[in-house]
Amino acid sequence: MLRYTLAFLLFVPLIAFAQSSNPVESGEFIIEPPTLICAGFEWKIKGDDNRNAAVSLTFRKKGDTGWKQGLPLLRQGGERVFSKEMELDYTVPPMFAGSLFNLEPGVEYECRLAMTDPDGVKGDSVKTAFFRTRSEPMPAQGGRTYHVYPPGFKGTRVEPAFTGLKAAFFGPGGGDWSVVAPPRVKPGDVILVHAGLYKSQRYQYGGPDSLDLPFHGTYVFTKSGTPDKPIAIKAAGDGEAVFDGDGCYRLFDVMAADNIYFEGLTVRNTEIAFYAGLKDVKGCSGLTVKKCRFEDIGIGVLTEYAGSRNFYIADNVMLGKHDRTRLQGWNGPWLKLGPPSTINSYYGVKVYGQGHVICRNYVAYFHDGIDVCTHGNPDADENFHAVSIDIYNNDIFLTADDFIEADGGVHNIRVFNNRGINSGQHALSAQPIYGGPAYFLRNIVCHSAGGGALKFNGNPAGMIVYHNTFCDEFGWSSGAIYSNAHFRNNLFLGTDAPKRPIMRTSTYTSYTSMDYDGFRPNKGAEIQIQWRGPAKETFQDYGMGKKTPWQSFASLSEFSAATGLEKHGVIVDYDIFAKVAKTDPDNPARAYQAKEFDFRLKPGCAAIDAGCVLPNINDKFNGKAPDLGAVELDDPTPVYGPAPGIRRE
Repeated sequence: MLRYTLAFLLFVPLIAFAQSSNPVESGEFIIEPPTLICAGFEWKIKGDDNRNAAVSLTFRKKGDTGWKQGLPLLRQGGERVFSKEMELDYTVPPMFAGSLFNLEPGVEYECRLAMTDPDGVKGDSVKTAFFRTRSEPMPAQGGRTYHVYPPGFKGTRVEPAFTGLKAAFFGPGGGDWSVVAPPRVKPGDVILVHAGLYKSQRYQYGGPDSLDLPFHGTYVFTKSGTPDKPIAIKAAGDGEAVFDGDGCYRLFDVMAADNIYFEGLTVRNTEIAFYAGLKDVKGCSGLTVKKCRFEDIGIGVLTEYAGSRNFYIADNVMLGKHDRTRLQGWNGPWLKLGPPSTINSYYGVKVYGQGHVICRNYVAYFHDGIDVCTHGNPDADENFHAVSIDIYNNDIFLTADDFIEADGGVHNIRVFNNRGINSGQHALSAQPIYGGPAYFLRNIVCHSAGGGALKFNGNPAGMIVYHNTFCDEFGWSSGAIYSNAHFRNNLFLGTDAPKRPIMRTSTYTSYTSMDYDGFRPNKGAEIQIQWRGPAKETFQDYGMGKKTPWQSFASLSEFSAATGLEKHGVIVDYDIFAKVAKTDPDNPARAYQAKEFDFRLKPGCAAIDAGCVLPNINDKFNGKAPDLGAVELDDPTPVYGPAPGIRRE
């Protein structure tokens, strides 16, 4: 595993601490499992008590001569993540950690990390290494092909042909005999599922319509493929192949089978579509679920197992069972959202482990959209930490709680280029993060009626928040306290909700930083910003607590003058966008449609050229400087969710 540092001192506190000898000592260097377009690094250290060491990161394709600049790694260590209620107490070890973005799949790269410290460096000051990004999983060539048909199929069959998926994967036998046949498939084989309805008649003992499934109605897979030769189960392409779970608890159980590949199937009428791992019990690696459709389900894909690796969950449509006409919260009659919603559907995806990619999915009508498993204190074995997880270009609509939760992540959790419209509580959550960095980059969120844009509860540590467009307040509902967080080039636009400040937030660490952000104040509010932080001469103050008095400010300029933060912050309004109207605080239950908004910036507005340069994040900015928010002027609008033309509703 491995982490990174910033080359331009964004993460180094702007405070001079008088200590004469604080050399940094470099230790173990780790490259985390690369994903398709990202890579994460960790570099452990000792010393550097005055926290003025830094690690720069450069990279290039293998064979290229020129180096490109990455973000510097995040300095961390000593931050405390704790919750008396949940029996959590974890102190982040001293290290640097960070990620590269916007890489190419299936390409070998060289990286170079350089550690510097005005007080000196003990040990290696430079680390160079090679790594290869993963390629998109695909069915293998050259294996056997099996054809699966639904019960009652009367047409011409292509041999070898089977009625139902279980017969193809294992062999014949229903009822008491359903577990007798060993798997017939081998790594590299492909099972083509032809059009029709595959419904688990789980209360029927045997017979041609039972699909040979046992009483619980679950397909339990126990044969593994390999990363290069997965066992592929995909739609044949002659029409919709529908798997109806007949109300079963879990339909596809892949906990005991690695490198199983699913593509193009429709899954409905089950609580859990893909059951892939249970904490402290068992879990799989290399699961691929892409271009599938989920209807009438409780959970799409689930693993809580810390040893799970390298999932690829992409280009799916996941539809839960929550109310599709209005927004509801879950914890009481909250802000006119009506009675609390029951959890008819929990979440589209929840993962733990390493190397997972969750991208380009449409997730709607769940309690949560996409989550990292909250899990608990990180395991003593670092191979079981949640690291190097990518969540990007997803489109999330109408959730009762949050759009995306990075909760429980340890290092290099990357949440970027997502869009979320209508959440009953918050938009993006870090509850908690165990050191980080957890990246929130270029996300668009609008109408988080219950709690605002960010939920940094549970005393998280290590959040990087860059280039997001938040059409909501920041932290107004809880004023949660966090450590070692950094904000740049974001837009926070208030909704004029009565008496809300545009920002209400607090930090345990004096090296938390904010600058180059845009704010739209709430009209009629006497207090626009509320802030709590430690004394400037103190790095960390974990005795501060929630009883510490707030500092209240009527304007951004007052806040900046008193704290030294947001020296380059600007005031904006909704007229900076091509087409974004302020959501109505008096009608929070309204479900806004994505087509009502166009978040592109207008030329000449206050957000144009108002940001700072962030290597590997906004290198190709247009104009004199990067723009604020998620979409740079004149850049193409990102595609959120599956490709255009895929049926969503």
